Amino acid sequence: MISDAPVRRAGPRALHPADIAAVVVLVVVCAVSLATFRDFGMGWDDYAHAEYGGLLLRLYGSGFTDRRALSFVNLYAYGGGFDMLAALAAKVLPFPIFETRRLVGAIIGIAGLAMTWRIARRLGGPLAGFVGVALLATCPLYVGHMFINPKDVPFAVAMLAATLGFVRAFSEYPHPTVPTTALLGLGLGLSFGTRVMGALAAVPTAAAFLLIVVAEARRQGVRPALWRAGEFLLRLLPAVVVAYALMALIWPWSVVSPLNPVKALLYFSHFFEKPWRELFEGELLWVVDMPRRYVPELFALTTPEIFWALGIAGVVAALASAAHADRPLNRRASLVFLAVSVVFPIAFTVLTRPAMYNGLRHFVFVLPPAAVLGGLVGALLANRVAASEGRRTAIAAAVLAVTLAHPVVTMIRIHPYQYTYFNATAGGLQGADGRYMRDYWGLSMKQASLALRDVLAARGELATPKHKRHIAICGPQRPVRVELGRNYPTDWQPQGGEFAISLNEFYCAKLDAPVLAEVVRDGVVYARVYDIRGRTIDTLLTPMPP
Repeated sequence: MISDAPVRRAGPRALHPADIAAVVVLVVVCAVSLATFRDFGMGWDDYAHAEYGGLLLRLYGSGFTDRRALSFVNLYAYGGGFDMLAALAAKVLPFPIFETRRLVGAIIGIAGLAMTWRIARRLGGPLAGFVGVALLATCPLYVGHMFINPKDVPFAVAMLAATLGFVRAFSEYPHPTVPTTALLGLGLGLSFGTRVMGALAAVPTAAAFLLIVVAEARRQGVRPALWRAGEFLLRLLPAVVVAYALMALIWPWSVVSPLNPVKALLYFSHFFEKPWRELFEGELLWVVDMPRRYVPELFALTTPEIFWALGIAGVVAALASAAHADRPLNRRASLVFLAVSVVFPIAFTVLTRPAMYNGLRHFVFVLPPAAVLGGLVGALLANRVAASEGRRTAIAAAVLAVTLAHPVVTMIRIHPYQYTYFNATAGGLQGADGRYMRDYWGLSMKQASLALRDVLAARGELATPKHKRHIAICGPQRPVRVELGRNYPTDWQPQGGEFAISLNEFYCAKLDAPVLAEVVRDGVVYARVYDIRGRTIDTLLTPMPP
């Protein structure tokens, strides 16, 4: 069972082949990130998030007299740690603000990979660490979002830090060390300070904690078990203090009033926007009416098959191991924590059926614990087919190279739209085309803007301050303005426009006008550039059914 894997080996530490392989994975991801972070465009919310980061810095820089950040759109209800960090980085790095945000996102995502490796290695040994980090590093949903998503990947990495803290705390039960307590406080503070949904950690924590208390009560009696439980909780109280202080730092609105975190939780527990339609299974459905299968189905179609196969197997194996009373109790608690961290958010969504949209971006935080459990199962399987450490590592690497070839090659082909990946089960991008949302972030507006500029440069028709080129937009406008500048004013309406840039999503109409350029990946069009001069076009939008 996976609970039998040693946490640490006694004696001098040798450089394990699996550790070398894991480091190679991390180095490759770092190199690719440095080479490509400038390629990723802006999405719908990037500009607002950049403004929020600047306002938060002004809040602190003004001695709390400039309080605009505390009422800025609805972002005050989110933590601004990422936005502040990116704003600070932009002051010292030689890149524009939006490229800096991509680089900071990549760094945070890589930190998540390192923590995934650390957790899997701690629970299952070096080979589990290698398999776990390889699974996550080749998961397009995670890799794509780590460059572009200012909320969901930072939240996922913050939850990972809390997960590592809990795993360490359960392994040291009932006397968690000071470093463990500090790490747990750091993780919880970052989690709540990023999204109030950090409260989700309470469920796997309670499940693991109750497992320990009930098991000890059966073995030693209720009173000793409760005494040890109380001692454990008392020693973790400093983590609460650290978490609250850090939450206050990166989410100042949360401490303006003691009840503000509760208000934020209530705010996000109900759909707070005007409903719209999105494409799912080829039908236009209201986001508040998505079927219960929405999240499980998209997990099956937008993550590599080996990822979800090992992840599901890891959940089953973890729960099975936790049910064996003869297994080490502390490790059983850690396994329960990881399994519930994966299962509970998905099961809760299936049962409660909230508004669901933008694919799985809100569930990125489920991917790392699933990768850890997948790593444990992968290591277990490799241990059964080979005796030596070198052979086991070689077998695991070979199997991963074969099973992960499709997502890796596809990520290269569809760059920089990795987050739009669909696996072979879905028929790839072409199989998903017209059935599911793809570029819901609007990233392709950058490449479309650059394509328009290239066409105009070749024709000698570039805009000037005296002769501006008006562009109609179906999609986010800010990316076009950032890429093309002030000489290319944008508008939602086509009237008076010379060119149109349109996402190839269901809500953007295919215009009866010459196509100047297309952004295409894997045979699928992401965006089009039209010449609409001399054309009468009433709208860029597709008529919606009532």
